[in-house]
Amino acid sequence: MTAAAQASARNSYVLLQLGERRFALHADIVAELAPPVRLHNFPHTTPLVVGVILRRGRIVPVYDVGPVLIGRSSSAHRFYLIARRRFGNSTEPSAIPVTGECELASGQANPPEMGRQRYIAGTLPIGSDDVDVLDLEALLTAAPIAPDLASQEAQS
Repeated sequence: MTAAAQASARNSYVLLQLGERRFALHADIVAELAPPVRLHNFPHTTPLVVGVILRRGRIVPVYDVGPVLIGRSSSAHRFYLIARRRFGNSTEPSAIPVTGECELASGQANPPEMGRQRYIAGTLPIGSDDVDVLDLEALLTAAPIAPDLASQEAQS
């Protein structure tokens, strides 16, 4: 891969919609955008996991990151964004329900502001908006925050 291609890949993001907010993930970890399929539930105590889906012959855990990012569960969704998580030397697909269309964007992300949550890797200027770039590993291990705190953060 040429240096220009590597730089372009580092600056490519997938924008996803959760509720009324947009977020970004590095495009290099996004595998696909899948249509909604049957969510299989099972008893467990894993934070944020709402069940699993079957995709391409694999069992894929589904993480509802809505409580962490927007202060409420993502009850209505249109797609599953399938991203690869790294576990040691291997990767595993993980799904996030998204409520709107996803799009590809390019740009240089700015570092996160001081005091931001550890799952915010930076901000990506898109038009007149600054979109939070997510660190998937930190996000999927974050504990949901209390609804009153989430609403305060959403207003700031």
